[in-house]
Amino acid sequence: MASIFTYDPDPPRISSPWLAPEDARISGKSSRDSISPGVLSGYGVKKLQAEPQEGPTEYKLHLLLRPRRSYVSMSTVEPSRSSSQSARTQDYRTVKPPTLASPASSNQPRQERLKHLTTQLLWRLQQSSPYHATSSKELAVPKLPEDIIQLGSSIRLEPLVPGLEESKGALYEIGVSDDGTLVGLTIDEMSESLATLRVMAASLGCSVDVVRTVIVGDCEWEEMTDPIDNAGQAVHPTTKYGALWVAEALVTPCLGIQEASSTEFTGTGEIILESGGTPTPPEPVSLPSRGSSSTPQLRITLTGPTTSGKSSLLGTLSTGTLDNGRGKSRLSLLKHRHEMVSGVTSSIAQELIGYKNASILNFSQGNIESWLDIHDCAEDGRLVFLSDSGGHPRYRRTVLRGLMNWAPHWSILCIAGDAADDISTGVGATLSAKDFVAPTATSIDLVYAHLNLVLKLEVPMVVVITKLDLASKQSLHKTMVKVLAAVKDAGRTPKILQPDQIQYEELQQIPQTDLSKVETLIKDILDGDNLISYIPIVLTSVVKGTGIGMMHALFSKLPLPPVPTHQDYVGMALNPEQPKCLFHIDDTFSLSGSYCALATGFRAPTDQGVVVSGHVRFGRLSVGDKIVVGPFQPEDEESRALHVAVEDQPSLGGYGLSLSHLSSTELARIAMNNAVSASTIPGEWHNAQIVSIRNLRLPVRTLEAGQAGSVGIAFELPGEANKSILVETPRVRRGMILAIPSKQMIDTKISLQAASGFTASFNDPAIRSLTVGSFVNVYVASVRAAARVLQVSQHPSSQAATVDANDDIYEIFSLSTDVDKMEDTIEDTKEWSGEVSLELLHSREWVEMGSKIIILEGGNQDRSGLEGYVGKVIEIVD
Repeated sequence: MASIFTYDPDPPRISSPWLAPEDARISGKSSRDSISPGVLSGYGVKKLQAEPQEGPTEYKLHLLLRPRRSYVSMSTVEPSRSSSQSARTQDYRTVKPPTLASPASSNQPRQERLKHLTTQLLWRLQQSSPYHATSSKELAVPKLPEDIIQLGSSIRLEPLVPGLEESKGALYEIGVSDDGTLVGLTIDEMSESLATLRVMAASLGCSVDVVRTVIVGDCEWEEMTDPIDNAGQAVHPTTKYGALWVAEALVTPCLGIQEASSTEFTGTGEIILESGGTPTPPEPVSLPSRGSSSTPQLRITLTGPTTSGKSSLLGTLSTGTLDNGRGKSRLSLLKHRHEMVSGVTSSIAQELIGYKNASILNFSQGNIESWLDIHDCAEDGRLVFLSDSGGHPRYRRTVLRGLMNWAPHWSILCIAGDAADDISTGVGATLSAKDFVAPTATSIDLVYAHLNLVLKLEVPMVVVITKLDLASKQSLHKTMVKVLAAVKDAGRTPKILQPDQIQYEELQQIPQTDLSKVETLIKDILDGDNLISYIPIVLTSVVKGTGIGMMHALFSKLPLPPVPTHQDYVGMALNPEQPKCLFHIDDTFSLSGSYCALATGFRAPTDQGVVVSGHVRFGRLSVGDKIVVGPFQPEDEESRALHVAVEDQPSLGGYGLSLSHLSSTELARIAMNNAVSASTIPGEWHNAQIVSIRNLRLPVRTLEAGQAGSVGIAFELPGEANKSILVETPRVRRGMILAIPSKQMIDTKISLQAASGFTASFNDPAIRSLTVGSFVNVYVASVRAAARVLQVSQHPSSQAATVDANDDIYEIFSLSTDVDKMEDTIEDTKEWSGEVSLELLHSREWVEMGSKIIILEGGNQDRSGLEGYVGKVIEIVD
């Protein structure tokens, strides 16, 4: 439950029993892995391994829906042993083997057998899925006529059964018994079995590809065309001979990326399309019942100083488990051992809670075992996606990541009710956590730093006072006074929601009294000017359960912002470089090579896939969409080393320097090492195709605007001529985007333009403290980058000097008296606005016009690292 974007690093593989272990993965490229006919001697085997009980491999003697014919002899089946000596001495080929009858009988009609086989195929397909999720959808098994399947008729491709979107497929060995004996089928029986398999697969939304056909022996049978001739005499049956074939077929989900093809076995090893061509889809685009999630989703980020009880609160809300005072409720959220030892959270954890008709849909419910169950139960209700964050200054980048990268709709600021006496440090009650905080942190007010940051970002906020069971009246009073004063100074209206004192052991329904209080508050918020006018304040205790019902009531009723569009930031302004859809990348994971190959029809190398997580800024993404990914860094060694230095090295020394807050000395070294101008980097954008989508772990075909999820992509090769060359997968990083170019961009051949610099507008007079030529850290959406200050100026509407790096007026910053006078003038100004021009140091980034930006100076020991300047991008430099 620690992360919503955790992929199995070693997902189930489809291994062919015909290949050696080192060649076991289905690739479609091996010389022996071909649909051309082969002989058994070419594989060096006489018998396959026994059928595995679990996994995506199924052995079938046949898939006929009628009884199988009787054979006079089969070279692949040992004769029946008779007790008489004469029977034992008879020639092998004169002994009639037992009839291999089909299960189809009066007790199991053809339709019932087809349904049984289809259910078995569905189970095998689920075996190769990274997330083995069952489907409640009723199987759409086609109704068959009384005669045999017509091979020349086209097959209707049904919508893909939900839950099979990321299945790697199932491998069918036809003509093989369960113990691995290669029995074989004649030409007509093999063709009919493959036709049955195509019908089964099409009913599940899958396609069939014949991987190999092998001749394993020969057979003899008697066939009577007419038992009586014209003279009324009995006619002897005609003896016929034929080869016995074994086929290997791969059944894969039809994702709408590759063209589904129906094939027919000819007996010559040739696989041809049936006369009907490709399967006929019921609609132009065949979508599963879960094409996209329509359940409203609320994204919430928890923030606050260290040991303020964020993780314990999240654990209690998501599992319904009360804490024991020693962190029991948060154990399911922790990823690292040092978090359990120190009591300090260093990583981001996410949880999902559903609400429907006052019911709390979390892991306390007996019928909920995964997020997929929450999705199902919360249909027509609401989903709340909660992100935890670290509170210690060393891990403050997780705070900024939660507030910027995920674009939360609301934020929860947690403040410990017993921390009033030590509010300057933000230290909680646990001894290990106190020891973890550096002694030099005593001068830092972490509570105010977190509160001030959220207020500056203008994110709708709820203040939660935690650890009510440990707080004395005096400490709680001091804490509330500080919080109320800060809220009122920011021009907001605090609203205290007083919880009842009832202790709930297992809370599965929202108390009606809490719902009534919250509904009154929500009415006031909706009647106000905006969502940030009011700040609810809730008092909680995860040990006694106080206020937990109030938190659930808030989550179920908090207003959702409108669906985002491309006009949210700049209004109706015409921007020819604005894409049709935009997805911000927050994290990356490897995509299984086998799945990438299957999804793209073996058109791309097996290492050309990657999974990215983030949220859709605007537009919509669907499986099969052609997209562009970027902007990419230069691939030379110097640039790669530079990128590692900035983003991948752990912090050293004191907590004042973190991964996202480099010192001025380090930033200067980066600037000097960057010999190549950011604006001259070639190959910024790569073409790719979407092969899978998950919306908060739910497999879907479409991700809508404002929704968070993960997207599996496969990169396209540079050209048709290079398909045989394995190209290294481009290195996708946090801060990049996925985009679908607009029609105007395609028609005019305009490509996306990354920014080498930009200008931002600020309403904070303190921005004038930035020195031209200094180095800062900037945060825009999911971008975290180092930049150089080129210019600081006051808005043209005000009378103020402009400071430029190339202007003689730069010397003003060496005159302390003038600086003091300037600051005094600024303080007297009631409304102030200024602009700062920045140049990105080591890369070009995607920066959207009008987006929110945070500028942070290099961290040091006497600051929390959250003191920054919040503004808006008003100009972009390509």
